[in-house]
Amino acid sequence: MSSVYDFTVKDRSGNEVCLDEYRGKVLLIVNTATGCGFTPHYDPMEAMYSELKDEGFEILDFPCNQFANQAPGSDDEIHEFCTLKFGTEFPQFAKIDVNGENADPLFAYLATEKPFEGFGKGVKNAALNKFAEKNNKAFGDKAYIKWNFTKFLIDREGSVIARFEPTADMDIVKKAVKKAL
Repeated sequence: MSSVYDFTVKDRSGNEVCLDEYRGKVLLIVNTATGCGFTPHYDPMEAMYSELKDEGFEILDFPCNQFANQAPGSDDEIHEFCTLKFGTEFPQFAKIDVNGENADPLFAYLATEKPFEGFGKGVKNAALNKFAEKNNKAFGDKAYIKWNFTKFLIDREGSVIARFEPTADMDIVKKAVKKAL
């Protein structure tokens, strides 16, 4: 596979969606969870989406329950939570696995293109690293994503140009998105 456009995913209703539908747009692909300490990232993500969607920007939201069971609800429950609490309007897809034998091929590809380089420095980041290490031992060499709200930035040609861990400042993410636009 040479770009994200080669992948097909499932929407919340179980229908297949070819990511080629997003050809020519700048994408931010994110694995999310409704019960995570990073769930407030929905606010700046929705603000960024509202501001930049008319310039060809899309956020693709993939709920995942592989990190401390922080997304236990059904696809409909997760969607309702996100729209009511955060007013999200960007596309939300079916809940997936991002690690292990059942990892969605899209996320395996994204993580292979932009591997994990660490959460950064500081006490909060060190604490998250301990949680992630413990959680990801079960996945061995298929521990592609280290925690919820890992974000991948895709350019208009479908190439992965950046990876942002959940500890990344959302202002830095927004600057990268604007540059890609």
